[in-house]
Amino acid sequence: MSFAVRIHETGGPDVLCYEEVPVSDPGEGEVLLAQHAAGLNFIDTYHRSGYYPVVDLPVALGVEAAGVVVKVGAGVRRFREGDRVAYTASAPGAYAQHRVVNADVLVALPDEIGFDQAAAMMLKGMTARYLLRQTYPVQAGETILVHAAAGGVGLILTQWAHYLGATVIGTVGSPEKAELARRNGCDFPLLYREDDIAARVREITSGEMVPVVYDSVGASTFETSLQCLRPRGLMVTFGQSSGPVSAFDPVLLSRNGSLFMTRPTLFHYIASPEELAQNSRELFSVVMDGHVSIPVRQKFDLSDAASAHRALESRQTTGSTVLLTHVS
Repeated sequence: MSFAVRIHETGGPDVLCYEEVPVSDPGEGEVLLAQHAAGLNFIDTYHRSGYYPVVDLPVALGVEAAGVVVKVGAGVRRFREGDRVAYTASAPGAYAQHRVVNADVLVALPDEIGFDQAAAMMLKGMTARYLLRQTYPVQAGETILVHAAAGGVGLILTQWAHYLGATVIGTVGSPEKAELARRNGCDFPLLYREDDIAARVREITSGEMVPVVYDSVGASTFETSLQCLRPRGLMVTFGQSSGPVSAFDPVLLSRNGSLFMTRPTLFHYIASPEELAQNSRELFSVVMDGHVSIPVRQKFDLSDAASAHRALESRQTTGSTVLLTHVS
């Protein structure tokens, strides 16, 4: 037997149940993992609340983790018992000491990267990579806007964009978060509760505005984001920590300068083994070379997942948070 955090019904953090669950053998093309750490992400709260419906209950939450291969199923050639691996997957289930996963979602974990850090970076790090390198390929000399610049994805985005030679304007919720963002490559951290964001962006860019906005906040920042874009700029909405964006008339994009808008998701960018390998390889490279730092800023025991969810939803966290499984 093993332990996992599952939900039997949707709702608030109190529906999270730390309970004993059976461990099954891997089937064809599958691998059994002993997971050392699981990442905490806003998508976990969407699965918990029912905003993103899950197919069957009960189900364990979590979409990223790192650990060691315990057993391989028939047909698995890339991995063997004892291999260090990490993954992010579209189906939840990572909040567990042991998990059977399809081998196709796994990547080999370099020795230089620990389990805690790997669990903190797979979803957020590969998200930052496709946003900066594929959704809008950021170029040296450009100025970009990143909302929630002190958050999990935000801190990675700002560092990586800085490494690429971009000037980063970021929004944050407090002076402490502003300083954290500044230390991680954000050239102009702005306080969204105090600053007129669009006016400050206009001032910083001498009226040119920005070619791209990366917005994971949603409802409370959407219209401001559009106002910060230059004509034919790109609005990238990839999350909704403040709630979903309300329905709007597409003419709003025209009025703000013939804007483009996209709502991407990581799993469309790592759909093939080749895309997954390229994304993870580049992520591991910038981390190991020191261009991007991914410290784990908060750690919770797996059994205390409810407290982790409360901290995340109340914006008490910065950067990356992991759940430690204490698996033997």
